[in-house]
Parts: sequence; structure tokens; C-alpha cells
Amino acid sequence: MKKIWLALLAAIIAFAAAVALPAAPASAAALTEVTGFGTNPTGLRMHLYVPDQRPANPAVLVAVHYCTGSGPAFYSGTEFKSLADQYGFIVIYPSATRSGNCFDVSSPGALTHNSTSDPAGIVSMVRYVQQHYNTDVNRTFVTGASSGGMMTNVLLGDYPDVFAAGAAFMGVPFGCFAATAGDPTNPANQAGWNSTCSAGQLIKTPAAWGDLVRAAYPGYTGRRPRMQVFHGATDTTLAYPNFGEEIKQWTNVLGVSQTPVATDTPQSGWTRTRYGTNIVQAPVEGISVAGVGHSLPLSGMAKMVISFFGLDGTTTTPTTPTTPPTTTPPASGACTATVSLNSWTGGYVATVRVTAGSAALTGWTVTVALPSGSAVTNTWSATATGSSGTVSFRNAGYNGTVAAGGSTEFGFQGTGNGPTTTPACQAG
Repeated sequence: MKKIWLALLAAIIAFAAAVALPAAPASAAALTEVTGFGTNPTGLRMHLYVPDQRPANPAVLVAVHYCTGSGPAFYSGTEFKSLADQYGFIVIYPSATRSGNCFDVSSPGALTHNSTSDPAGIVSMVRYVQQHYNTDVNRTFVTGASSGGMMTNVLLGDYPDVFAAGAAFMGVPFGCFAATAGDPTNPANQAGWNSTCSAGQLIKTPAAWGDLVRAAYPGYTGRRPRMQVFHGATDTTLAYPNFGEEIKQWTNVLGVSQTPVATDTPQSGWTRTRYGTNIVQAPVEGISVAGVGHSLPLSGMAKMVISFFGLDGTTTTPTTPTTPPTTTPPASGACTATVSLNSWTGGYVATVRVTAGSAALTGWTVTVALPSGSAVTNTWSATATGSSGTVSFRNAGYNGTVAAGGSTEFGFQGTGNGPTTTPACQAG
């Protein structure tokens, strides 16, 4: 009898515990490999994550890894899987299979619609998922880091009919790596590495960058994908000037001004600029991170990507931009310059805006007084004379002409502390 009562008591306790603390439903979702997904000229591998809870017509995110990485590594090392569980979108994780596990972003076959290289295989993965999971074809997105960030730019250029938006971490503009790739006398170029681009020394006008994208799919007149770019200001693998070149390219492709409509600081050291419209899903958005090298995404950035894509239901409510400093209008025929800084211990990046007066400029020179111990190490969209003390920056060949009341920008990176006084601008 005692054994019966003990058994009954144990059953009652177990039942009460079950009522008081219901167990969470077990998740059956797991990363799985898919083979035979369609055209795959370079033998990419495909891994797929399909969350248990998703809408009838889910969105699709392609998440592209860095060199030496893999789809499973990017799955484990980023927050996109947990966000997919939260918001119900499907994630495709491609894997490169060539030596070094880098994606092809340089060959002619990679830089064209209906490509004959890695982009073709990735788009086959997308179409496989669209067909097998009845996804919303208007909500297909791509993100990636380093080699994957470069591939994000390439996919948006090659397949604007497939992707609605992209988010590139530590990438370079579409076509940037094509400049010297494929040279049989240069082993690095055979591998698709372009030192001029990686060093941030390939500088083009917005229109020239935009033309590279438009040439990838001749005759295309449909929508163009929105773009979000992230870059660390001390990145030496794919140097920081590539951040500005990406913004030049995609603002041109999307037909919006290079002048940001809003600037804010989502976290300490992060500077976010929006172009075209000050909304969460802006046409183009850039996030620059002070004191950080080639190590993105950081915690919280994946959620910013999901919001930019609209996968979290975020509305497009405008945010409050940073109020720009009040400046006196330039005099006729003159110009003024203002500087903004992203600083960290031991270094900085300066962005200088040159504004014309009531008459157009046909050339300009900006003089910057640097503090003791400061030295310019890199310049873009201008030519520097000197590197310490008083440094002069002369316009590049493509940005010397500025309409009356209009403006242009250049930038430089340096060691030590950035300038603390207003630069001087001279027209002509």
C-alpha cells in the first residue's frame, strides 16, 4: 500500500509541475545541406535553414560567408539564424569550394546577368527555395561579410530582378575587383585578388561606378535593390575608402543625392548616414565604425540588417537626424569647407565637405591645420600635398566643378588626433 501511495504522490507532483511550468515546444529546425538545386557552374555547396514557424509566403535571406569560411560557419557565427526563428524568414548559406573558400567577384563570368560563375549558383539556390517553399519573390535579400560583402554588391548588380535589397559588411563596390583580375602573369590576380581595390585606391566618379552596375544587365529598366553598407574605419584588408566608393555607386544607381539626409549614432563609435529618404528602409544607408578593423559584423548589426530589409515589421518612420552646424553662406565666387570626424585612440577619419558660394567653382583647394603628432596616411577624392602640419588638398579630376551653392566631399585618414580648426577653402 505504501508503494502505491508513493507512486500516486509522485504522479500528482509530476502533473502539478507540468501544469505550473509547461515545457516549450521542441524545435525541429536545423541547418541542412541541399544538393541538386539547379545550375551550379562552380560547384558551390548549399545549406538551408527553415524555421519551424513562418508565414505562408516567407521571405528569403542569402547569407554569404568570408574567405576561409563556409556556410555552416557563417550560420554558427552570426545572429541570422536566431533572427530567422524570431521573424520567420528562410536563410540560405552558400559555401565557396575553391582554394581559400573565397567567392568569385572578379571574373567576367561573375560580373554579368545570367553569369557563368558563383552568382549563377547562388541564384539557383534562391530559385530552388522560392519554388519549394512558396516564398514571396518580392522579399528576397542578401547579406555577407568580406568576400560575402563583395558578393553582396555583385549579386545586386547582376540580379536586380531577384534581390530587393542587400547589406554588405566590409565589402567593395561592384566591379572594383575586376580591374586587374585574370592576369596570367600574376598569381594573385589569378586568384581574383586586386590590390589596388583592396587598398582603397580605386577611386571613380559616382556615374562611373553606376555605369559598371548598369552594364552588368544591359537594357534592364526595373526596380533597383536598396543597399546598406558597413565598414570599420581601421580596416586594412579591404580599406575604409571602399565604404565611400560603395555609397557613391549605389546612390548613383538609385538616383539619390550623395549628401546624406540624416546622420545619427546608433551606438558609441557608430556613425549612420542615410541617403535619399530618412526612413528605416532608406534607399542607401551607411554605417561607419570607428576604431574597428576587418571584423564585422558586431553584435547587434544583424538586427540592423533585418530592420533595413523590413523583415522585422519595422515601419518606415523617419528618425531625428543630427542637427548640422549653422554656417554662414559663402561669399560670391568663394568656397567654404567643414570637417566631420570619426576618431578613436591613435587615429581618425575626416570627411570634408566643400561648398561653393553664389558662383560655381571650377576647382578648389582646402588647407587643413593638423595638431602636433597627426599625420595623413590615406586620402580619397582629392590629392594631398604634405602629410603633417598644414596639409593642402586639391580637388580630383572629377569633383573640381561644383555648381553655385552646391557641394562635394573628400576624405582622409590619419594617425594621432584629427583637425580641431575649420579648414580654409580657396576657389580656383
